[in-house]
Amino acid sequence: MFRNTRFAALAVVAAVSLGGASVYAQDAFTRAPAEVRSGTYALDPAHSKITWSVSHFGFSTYVGQFGKVTGQLRLDARQPEASQLAVTVDANSVGTLDAALDKHLKTADFLDVAKFPTAEFKATRVRRTGERTAEITGDLTLHGVTRPVTLTAEFNQAGVNPIDKAYSLGFDAKGKIKRSDFGITTYIPAIGDEVTLQIEAELKLAS
Repeated sequence: MFRNTRFAALAVVAAVSLGGASVYAQDAFTRAPAEVRSGTYALDPAHSKITWSVSHFGFSTYVGQFGKVTGQLRLDARQPEASQLAVTVDANSVGTLDAALDKHLKTADFLDVAKFPTAEFKATRVRRTGERTAEITGDLTLHGVTRPVTLTAEFNQAGVNPIDKAYSLGFDAKGKIKRSDFGITTYIPAIGDEVTLQIEAELKLAS
């Protein structure tokens, strides 16, 4: 009886302690863009990915990722429109969980990574569309061709990461491009020309 009572008491203490920690952690985050710290942020490559999808002969929507993305955001929280963003994508990091397809995507039929090892995006305009949303327009250089691209972005939250203790922020973004605009035309229209991009980004305050 005593033993069971003791375990119950310990469970209550643990629950209260963990609950307090959760409340504290949640209070440390903000979803209000105006409360975010201004400064220079570096993209966290371990938690930032670009997922792409394209129609495969109309039978399915095929999905892959670019797993190595680096970049820098110079954020002005009081005037987000003045912020600057530059991102570099390692084309060799393209992945579909199919080794043969990954190899083919890196050839001259598609990305031609031997000639064009990276893709780059540099924002030219940021326009707020809501409390936590914005349109980010910029120049995308892919396969040696530069074209304007507009992304719709949503701010997730900012605060001190409880694991590495670094002040961090995160956002999601979506966009669409036509691969033919960048000179990648193999198997069009059987394999879709339009490519949908889903971007997940975490950034760490550097200065």
